[in-house]
Amino acid sequence: MKTFLLISPLVLLTTILNICPLVTDPPASGNFHGCGDPTNKPVLSRVVGGEDAQPNSWPWQISLQVARDGSWFHTCGGSLIDQRWVITAAHCISSKNIYRVALGKHVLSASEEGSMFVDVEKTFTHEKFIIIFAVNGYDIALVKLAEPVPLTDKIELGCIPPAESILVNNYSCYISGWGLLQAGGSVSDVLQQALLPVVDYPTCSLLTWWGPFVKESMVCAGGDGVVSGCNGDSGGPLNCQNAEGAWEVHGIVSFGSALCSHKNKPTVFTRVSAYNNWISQVQIEFKLELGYRSAVSEIEWWNRLEGLNGPLLFLRS
Repeated sequence: MKTFLLISPLVLLTTILNICPLVTDPPASGNFHGCGDPTNKPVLSRVVGGEDAQPNSWPWQISLQVARDGSWFHTCGGSLIDQRWVITAAHCISSKNIYRVALGKHVLSASEEGSMFVDVEKTFTHEKFIIIFAVNGYDIALVKLAEPVPLTDKIELGCIPPAESILVNNYSCYISGWGLLQAGGSVSDVLQQALLPVVDYPTCSLLTWWGPFVKESMVCAGGDGVVSGCNGDSGGPLNCQNAEGAWEVHGIVSFGSALCSHKNKPTVFTRVSAYNNWISQVQIEFKLELGYRSAVSEIEWWNRLEGLNGPLLFLRS
């Protein structure tokens, strides 16, 4: 069963994919080369259409899964940017849902060595995001994992690009995800990848393209009418290689044509480099909040010590 919110003539690219009960082995130990440098290199192709990705060649790609009737379902993609932080789309997150994150996956329904599942401690959607006005932007969220994940040859970090870095027109990038293979079709159980060249803002904002639906805080890619993101790809990365060879997560899948592939209607991504400050601010504020909670818990513990009357007073000048 798939669900999506239509914003004519575009659609947010979410889905609900039933995941069979998954049992995995503990993560395998591996060598970690730093962000954006996968141990298992992607096999890059310029063929028309999506294709199966090389297993674990996009090791920061995660599956955001939601609990339904005792089972887990794939709903969105995302990217691991820190051992306890995942970046995804704001429209993928609902306060009514319980989520977990699947890491190190290639085939969603398979039991795979080195994959793991981690509970979500807290989610943070951009405070300016309004789902009924998703085309206004701010479609970005951070997911705080309940525990740090080990970095292995199957689970690695994606790089965040430098602030306000904007790619030139036709820059080669790759979308990855488990979304529908075509509008109205079936979802992919195997991680897919596809070449999506960047479409610059002056072109993508033309009335014959996306017009006013596109903002400068977004990045467009594709639009050939053949290859695009589709339902289930939301939140996943637009992977672009920098001059040093590291892969950066330049985009977060946000919306696209309701037909998925439509000429001059490229997939639209949240431009990550427009939100570097927001990402850092959320992480810092969470650490401060966590530190405050830890301090309060410690005070309460000391106050329970036998013979201690009244609240604890810090003896500072």
